[in-house]
Amino acid sequence: MSKVYFTKEITPQSLMKIYEALGVELKGKVGVKVSTGEAGSKGYLKAYLIGPFVQKLNGTIIECNTAYPGKRNTAEEHLKVAEEHGFTSFADVDIMDGDGEFKIPVLNGKHLKYDLVGKNFEKYDSIINLAHGKGHAMGGFGANLKNQSIGIASRNGKAYIHSCGQTDDPDKCWSVKYEQRDFIESMAEAAKAVSDYLKDNGKQIIYITVMNAISVDCDCDAHQGDPVMGDLGIIASLDPVANDQAFIDMLWNSTDPGHTKMMERVDRQEGRHITEYAEDLGLGSTKYELINID
Repeated sequence: MSKVYFTKEITPQSLMKIYEALGVELKGKVGVKVSTGEAGSKGYLKAYLIGPFVQKLNGTIIECNTAYPGKRNTAEEHLKVAEEHGFTSFADVDIMDGDGEFKIPVLNGKHLKYDLVGKNFEKYDSIINLAHGKGHAMGGFGANLKNQSIGIASRNGKAYIHSCGQTDDPDKCWSVKYEQRDFIESMAEAAKAVSDYLKDNGKQIIYITVMNAISVDCDCDAHQGDPVMGDLGIIASLDPVANDQAFIDMLWNSTDPGHTKMMERVDRQEGRHITEYAEDLGLGSTKYELINID
């Protein structure tokens, strides 16, 4: 059974505290995978909250370009948005597919034959998958598994995942037909591929999800709606499946009236299927022990 650490407090200090609870010393060059947030969005993780943590670990903010048209589908424009959202104020920002991409294998996938990730991903020895827990129009919800699959995939890789392995052309991926469950499973397959790549190359990864400003919309939405429920806290684990499952369980068990909107968004897109399928792939466990560090 995996361990998931939890704090209700959402501060720079509690973020550091929950990282320390994991008991992992990150080695070498540290990449911190966050969503920089589409121009116009509101829910991305803010500089005042994560800046001290990233600086303490001498981390670099890592991201990849979007497959959809917007302000983040080229490295040049993406860096401008990252600056506007405060990320360059506390760390270097690396748009990893700005210099290309490379292919990593997907083992035992039903939909994907490979995953395409940003070229610069190979430069990092340790990864902090620092996700913002929220809803998502296509995936139902977004947390560590989405941040590891869609998030680390290059622009072409995102197209490949979104089309369930039918095309890696961003101009074509939105017009292909697919089953919703196949898309959820494609995300899980890509997340497993990243995990396998890191393990095979002796690299480390840890998982943290900040559950604040919880909107039914993703930070990739330029017209992101306001939060629909109160903040839940921060969770951290060495297991991405357990961490995502804990987020889902907290949404379902919440007494906040707004949690019904989140539940509806998640289930409309079959979002909960991602943890069970990721478990089937061997990425992690949906069974966990929740350890309150407050």
